[in-house]
Amino acid sequence: MKRSALILMSATACILAGCHSSETTTATTNDTTTVSDNASDMTGAPDNSAAPDNAAAPAAAAATGGQAFANNAAASDAFEIASSKLAATNGSSAAVKKFATQMIAAHTESTAKLKGIVAGLTPPITPDAALNSDQQAKLDELKAKKGSDFDTTYAADQVAAHEQALTMLQDYSAGGDVPALKEFATGLAPKVTAHLNMAKSLKP
Repeated sequence: MKRSALILMSATACILAGCHSSETTTATTNDTTTVSDNASDMTGAPDNSAAPDNAAAPAAAAATGGQAFANNAAASDAFEIASSKLAATNGSSAAVKKFATQMIAAHTESTAKLKGIVAGLTPPITPDAALNSDQQAKLDELKAKKGSDFDTTYAADQVAAHEQALTMLQDYSAGGDVPALKEFATGLAPKVTAHLNMAKSLKP
């Protein structure tokens, strides 16, 4: 009788222990499932926290064709006028000052003619006379020079500037896309050639 009671008590204890283990396992499994679900939520959705609010704007397209030619011609005139105005105060040679006066008049006239031509185009073109980095650097250098030092640098810059301008005019005259501007380039090229020869005579 006592042995039967002990067996019954052992079986009851075992059953109770098994049930508790099952509950623990189930709870653990449920906890694991919850963590797994949370991890899935964290990795499954895209992380947009680092995305910028606004995408960077594309760079402005460089001017081409007639607009580019008009810009280059206007900037060339602007450099000639600005650098030549410095000759009145910074230069020492009479020949340099005379040449500079002629350049101011000629390139002021060229700018006015260019503006008149592009204003009559459809659609009209507005020349941008902003100097490029090379032109600006040369102008800044000239501002710091005086006397014969200015004359030498100015003469060299004038030769280089007119060579570049002549190439630009000849290229557009041959393959430009705006007939009125091609005519302008063709008509101006001989004048620039004459200016180039005059500039070369200034060099010591």
